[in-house]
Amino acid sequence: MYRRIRDLREDHDLTQKQIGKILNMSQTGYSQYEIGKNDIPTRILIALANYYNTSVDYLLGLTDDDRPYPRRK
Repeated sequence: MYRRIRDLREDHDLTQKQIGKILNMSQTGYSQYEIGKNDIPTRILIALANYYNTSVDYLLGLTDDDRPYPRRK
């Protein structure tokens, strides 16, 4: 999971500071997720999945399909 969020961030040419700002948190707090020191809260997983247009399952490594699920209306 931790590698996926780092890879997605790098693929979007974002720094940890930039994604931290998007998530309303510090760069240090976000970096703890990327290195696996802290578990990622559900609200952050959802925010990342929405931002990267993917699914939480993809972020968690439960699937290799990066397409998002259909959203509720």
